[in-house]
Amino acid sequence: MSVLSLKPRQEDVDALMREIGRRARAAARRMALVPGPAKDAALREAASSLRAASAAILAANAADLDEGRAKGLSAASLDRLALSPARIDAIAEALESIAGLPDPVGRTLATYERPNGLTIERVATPLGVVGVIFESRPNVTADAGALCLKAGNAAILRAGSESHRSATAIASAMTEGLTRHGVPADAIQLVPTRDRAAVGAMLGGLDGAIDVIVPRGGKGLVARVQHEARVPVFAHLEGICHVFVHAGADLAMARSIVRNSKMRRTGICGAAETLLVDRACAGTHLAPLVTDLIEAGCAVRGDAATQAVDPRVTPATEEDWRTEYLDAVISVRVVDGLDAAIDHIESYGSHHTDSILTEDRAAAERFLAEVDSAIVVHNASTQFADGGEFGFGAEIGIATGRMHARGPVGVEQLTTFNYRVRGTGQIRP
Repeated sequence: MSVLSLKPRQEDVDALMREIGRRARAAARRMALVPGPAKDAALREAASSLRAASAAILAANAADLDEGRAKGLSAASLDRLALSPARIDAIAEALESIAGLPDPVGRTLATYERPNGLTIERVATPLGVVGVIFESRPNVTADAGALCLKAGNAAILRAGSESHRSATAIASAMTEGLTRHGVPADAIQLVPTRDRAAVGAMLGGLDGAIDVIVPRGGKGLVARVQHEARVPVFAHLEGICHVFVHAGADLAMARSIVRNSKMRRTGICGAAETLLVDRACAGTHLAPLVTDLIEAGCAVRGDAATQAVDPRVTPATEEDWRTEYLDAVISVRVVDGLDAAIDHIESYGSHHTDSILTEDRAAAERFLAEVDSAIVVHNASTQFADGGEFGFGAEIGIATGRMHARGPVGVEQLTTFNYRVRGTGQIRP
């Protein structure tokens, strides 16, 4: 497939994308029948190919970084884009980890027999064709492609313009390894044009070729996908994550978890953006928590009670409670117990990840049952909101909707199911 110029005609892009969709649909039919051991061997071979192509991948990445600097990308964006020998090895290790997971296809999810003798099974099957639209992180090329392949799907990957060269080099290396074990070359296709019209074509579904879209990127991208997509979407718009320090929280544990939830990596979707402190323990817990955050380099914006414990706290506005900072900034509020904390999270949260810190098991169970988020946590950091930490090998994204894929989207979530009904001649009266 030839790579088009950076500004091809609209009809050229449309034709290109329809052809990619047609080939992906054909590859998906073949992928659904590839045995688990063959998929695993292909993924391990793809990991070897990635390591062997390290120099070419780094050269492509250097060109992307040069262009990014010339465009004035932020230091954080450049860090997300940058590859190194260690990062390439980590990408390869992720492929090997995915290869080591149980095959999600063909699992019997339920089986039962009807009074008329019919036996009914619910069996996991691939979704089909997964479209992934991502921005600056080139490792998504490998993670998303490998997860889709492990689940018996075909993938159409559209990288952002900032990472286009890097993603192309990674995809080429992977394809070389995969095809040595009988996996169709079109099982993972990287869109070869930077033209934004390609995104619109994918959101339209490519004449029915795409079964689901997964966006990986900033709020602008995700909002566009959720607004324009004509196929189902697995995504979260924002990660406004909360940590609630309940009256029954152990202070030493709370200090450790709050610091980690906010400051381990401030730019990821699982980073805490709001700290809620129970008024019943604010007298002992609030000041140490605020001091820890400020001394770790975090700006604190708080309500009146929080401002009272440290003059370095600036006033929080109504907008702060709704803000995903993705930076070393946190909003802090004192609330009147568990009910008020749950109400705050329901009013301002994004249904991503929320944590309660407490030794009161009854309070913890209420929080876990009543907070309507994809991931709810007791006595642990919000930064565990990650497919790798869930034992999924990797993730294709975090979903906050209410479809079957919610939370980290791994190989199991990239399957659907069908019902297999076996009879002995039954007819319906």
